[in-house]
Amino acid sequence: MLLHPASFEKDFLCRFTTLVKYYIRFFRMQKNIDTISLIIPVYNEEENLRDLYTEVVRAMSGQVWTWELVLVDDGSSDRSLDIIRGLAKEDGRVRYLSFESNCGQSAAFAAGFASAQGDVVITMDADLQNDPADIPAMLQVYVTQDVDMVIGWRVRRQDTVVKRYASRFANWVRNTVSRETVRDTGCSLKVMRTDLVKTIPMFKGMHRFLPTLMKLEGALVAEVPVRHRPRSKGVSKYGIWDRAWSAAYDLLAVRWMQKRHIGYRVRETNIRKGTV
Repeated sequence: MLLHPASFEKDFLCRFTTLVKYYIRFFRMQKNIDTISLIIPVYNEEENLRDLYTEVVRAMSGQVWTWELVLVDDGSSDRSLDIIRGLAKEDGRVRYLSFESNCGQSAAFAAGFASAQGDVVITMDADLQNDPADIPAMLQVYVTQDVDMVIGWRVRRQDTVVKRYASRFANWVRNTVSRETVRDTGCSLKVMRTDLVKTIPMFKGMHRFLPTLMKLEGALVAEVPVRHRPRSKGVSKYGIWDRAWSAAYDLLAVRWMQKRHIGYRVRETNIRKGTV
């Protein structure tokens, strides 16, 4: 069937416009993203580090951006630091820093954020329960949806029944008190704009509330389903009750920050950047 010239022209223009918009968005994002920083806290994970490195390299091998792997040793008492040093010697993309003593995951993330050279940061745990193979899909969402943060949502938790229900209850409490809708605040697999996350004041326990704190800074957040794997090596560093009490205490601080947060938009100004 032959198309009427007017219909053909309309269809062509529609397709052409869609294609142009896609490439404009694509190249704009390519221009804004030069390097990606993967930040992973490490605490007594000597059995997982080699496999972690291998899976990260595999996941990032098909990406168009350069990347670095920032390993933050949180005062490990096993051979984790020795293995990290070895990885750094073998691969120049591996950078690391090591704390004198155990300071906690929030401190490790804060140090990683401060050291990140990338335009985008990706966080995850070192225990391999997060799957690095989910990273490309999360980056695709980050690019195509033009959001400031993409967070993982562990659809099928590979934990004990008690731990799963405790996590669901804790997530419900956090969302209720902080007036949030995040499906899985405990998932460490996240993609974030570096310049924005660096503006967030970090305190102990604040890594659990990064989506909420990013939103306070004006971030747009997307959630994507990700895999969750059972821990095959090493031991968990957290108990249910000690995490519950600390999270409840931190939640009050976050709620206070939400109520007292200063937010404004400038309607008009004659001040130029770089002038006094």
